[in-house]
Amino acid sequence: MDETNQAFSRLVKIMDELREKCPWDKKQTIETLRHLTIEETYELADAISESDWKGIKEELGDLMLHIVFYAKIGTEKNEFTLQEVLNGVCEKLISRHPHIYGDVVVNSEEDVKQNWEKLKLKEGKKSVLGGVPKSLPSMVKAIRLQEKSKQVGFEWDNTQQVWKKVEEEMNELREAVDEGKQDSIEDELGDVFFSLVNLARFLRVDAENALERTNKKFISRFTRMEEAAATQNRFLHDMSLEEMDALWNEIKKKSI
Repeated sequence: MDETNQAFSRLVKIMDELREKCPWDKKQTIETLRHLTIEETYELADAISESDWKGIKEELGDLMLHIVFYAKIGTEKNEFTLQEVLNGVCEKLISRHPHIYGDVVVNSEEDVKQNWEKLKLKEGKKSVLGGVPKSLPSMVKAIRLQEKSKQVGFEWDNTQQVWKKVEEEMNELREAVDEGKQDSIEDELGDVFFSLVNLARFLRVDAENALERTNKKFISRFTRMEEAAATQNRFLHDMSLEEMDALWNEIKKKSI
């Protein structure tokens, strides 16, 4: 047994012991673990965004623990075993990579993605969009929906067409605002966001990462505004918008 197998077996053994002896671990169900797993996944996402390899390693370990935990509960309920989970994903990977494990020829990454979606439909999926989780954050969901629909050819030909779509949606939003219908405004604003996500894909930009970069930039500049105000023995809520805007522009110049 190599070191990787030994480490994995050690984790499984520890999980067995905790499930038997630890009051907290004994009490957990798939429902109580769910929100913890989501939190761990976001912590991994944060570490990836920061290129924090030490953090990535730690968060991967936490997620691995959760996977083993779910498998342990599944075994207890006679639903599935860890071995079945592992063999299942192995069989899926072999089945969906006929260009590696079969005689299918592909010429590009796009060929691989298209074959993947076709194989999923053959396996019984009713829609190419069926594999997109309902609980995904809206921005990420929009990206995945567009990537999925692209695999069956539902895609613009060039970036200029996408620009025109963004402009079209912006005009429709302006019309809705002019009409003052709140439901229409929300609907059209959603269309604007969706078209901008599409534009990001054509510009080869990850829309989620782009927005998160702006979030981080805003946090950094805003907290520096608070610090700058504090050096004047003032608080932002005591300052006028013009004073805060002047601080913002000063900090923005320094950060360029």
